[in-house]
Amino acid sequence: TGVNATPAQAQEMHAFIRKSLAEKFGKPMAESIPILYGGSCNALNAAEIFEGADIDGGLIGGASLRVDEFAKIRRALLGRLKNVRM
Repeated sequence: TGVNATPAQAQEMHAFIRKSLAEKFGKPMAESIPILYGGSCNALNAAEIFEGADIDGGLIGGASLRVDEFAKIRRALLGRLKNVRM
């Protein structure tokens, strides 16, 4: 469509998926399943997208072909993981 989801929209959908998993399989199972963002993710929006509590990572497309871009996305995700209990 050429229209990207906002970070809030992405989080809302991921929360819905997590809630649906919890209803079907229980909360512990739902919390153990990684839910990845599949929209457009790049160095400019990765940190904001990965701030979503239910967004556990992303499926990185074209940005993964550029080392500098991918490194910035990786740092954004690692920054988020520092704040997550494992």
